[in-house]
Amino acid sequence: MPHRRIDITPFRHLYPFASRYAEVNGRRMHYVDEGRGEPILMAHGNPTWSFYFRKLIGGLSRDYRTIAPDHIGCGLSARPAASDYGFRLQDRVDDLEAFCSHLGIDRNLTLVLHDWGGAIGMAMAVRHPERIARLVLLNTAAFLKPRGKPLPLAIKLVRRFSFLATPAVLGLNLFARGAAWTASAKGLRSDVRKGLLAPYNTWRNRLATLRFVQDIPLSPEDPSYGLLEQVDHGLREFGAKPVLICWGARDFVFDRDYLSEWRRRFPLAEVHCFPHAGHYVLEDAPDRILELLAAFLKRHPLPH
Repeated sequence: MPHRRIDITPFRHLYPFASRYAEVNGRRMHYVDEGRGEPILMAHGNPTWSFYFRKLIGGLSRDYRTIAPDHIGCGLSARPAASDYGFRLQDRVDDLEAFCSHLGIDRNLTLVLHDWGGAIGMAMAVRHPERIARLVLLNTAAFLKPRGKPLPLAIKLVRRFSFLATPAVLGLNLFARGAAWTASAKGLRSDVRKGLLAPYNTWRNRLATLRFVQDIPLSPEDPSYGLLEQVDHGLREFGAKPVLICWGARDFVFDRDYLSEWRRRFPLAEVHCFPHAGHYVLEDAPDRILELLAAFLKRHPLPH
């Protein structure tokens, strides 16, 4: 059953990039690929899509090849049914790896990771550490939940009570709508909010937003726990890599405890914490982060 067409015309002025598509593990993956030069791969989380990286794409594509795919079930990518796709972390990592192979980007990669993109991108990086040149982390995690750290109530309810989660997330779109109203500490303009929400316009088109939450690995019994545990242990491979961390301090999910965990693991990282930014840190401080990222890339040139 095809999903309802996603109309990006109302926010094309914000997202003026050509849409490209790749066949990835038998499914159509949408992506943006702008500019030339060293590849910068941007992996989004839930419930965003490549639109979230639009300021970085526009600002960096003059000097770099900026690539931002939409995970399957997200953005403008294919919308498989639950019976046709696993919607697990393993599936996401396999997709990202196949996507990179399709594009032929297998060395000197700079990863820009946000939210679930951290676990997905770093899982691929742990498989192929020799391919990764630099890391940029934006309110994300790629390790097991810090001991004793509670889940936010909304996420806990979605995970525990599927009879409530299904109509709330799939029917009313409360997860994506809630993020659009709360994840930016400064508040989003109407056209930006519509752009973030546009791909999640029907019950079926919201399936990935629900499955991402349900797949959060909290205990060894959870299907994705083992893989995330491997990634957790594998982070030590990247201690000597250049790492930039830009963090919204007013994030009620990935809060300062998660930032402290990144600092512990990457003590040499360059860290910038934005006290008036939230989870959507790229919405709250885009110009400053673009400036910091451009300077970071120049300070850490790749060997030729």
